[in-house]
Amino acid sequence: MANHSANTTTDHDAIRKWVEQRDGRPAMVRDTEGRGPHQGMLRILFRDEEDLEEVSWDDFFETFEEANLAFLYQEHTADGEESRFFKFIERE
Repeated sequence: MANHSANTTTDHDAIRKWVEQRDGRPAMVRDTEGRGPHQGMLRILFRDEEDLEEVSWDDFFETFEEANLAFLYQEHTADGEESRFFKFIERE
């Protein structure tokens, strides 16, 4: 039976692997106030979305570390399908 519980990590390689296995790309909410590339809210882009801007992994992880975040994610749904569930949380 597939594990559908959530996991948490701060490991950059693990996060990148999870995202890329699901055809995702690192992104941030598009900067509307001229605050610079490291001030936006992090997202994962799974399809083109007008309000998101794709960023480099370096910029993504720089913001991830500056904001002291952890990555909460699920490998599989309860029915065994590959899951895209994730969220960014504060590190404990």
